[in-house]
Amino acid sequence: MITNEILKTIEQIAREVFGKLETKAQISVAQARLPDGQVDDATVSVSVTMDDPQLYIGEKGQTLFEIQHVIRAMARKKLGQAPWIALDINEYQKTKEAYLAELANAAADEAALLKKEKELPAMTARERRIIHTVISQRTDVTSESAGEEPDRKVVIRPKP
Repeated sequence: MITNEILKTIEQIAREVFGKLETKAQISVAQARLPDGQVDDATVSVSVTMDDPQLYIGEKGQTLFEIQHVIRAMARKKLGQAPWIALDINEYQKTKEAYLAELANAAADEAALLKKEKELPAMTARERRIIHTVISQRTDVTSESAGEEPDRKVVIRPKP
């Protein structure tokens, strides 16, 4: 369970990290929500708003991911065991998740209509998980990951 004390500690850590990066940012910390609106008992959402986010997001979100990793490592050191931390800067992650859900549905529609498997481009494990979650809610297609890192892809297949 994520307590208010844990949320306050993670907020202090996030403020410290962005302070050391010498950026002015508005930081909001809350217990994360699942896509269906229910509370996620294992994740803390750290939302950051700033004027020039690209430097802190990086190419394909890599810098954002690294900052998230640093915040979680600091939280783990301070708390003993830290919940998963979902960092989002200027809603980059939220926008990317919406794009991936749209991509998954479009590819699934194509696979179901043409009765032919559809292979998506290589993605990170997190991106593949989003795709699999969207596909799992459909009854006409299935999905599986194929290949080796870093070229691992999602393949969507029509159900017989």
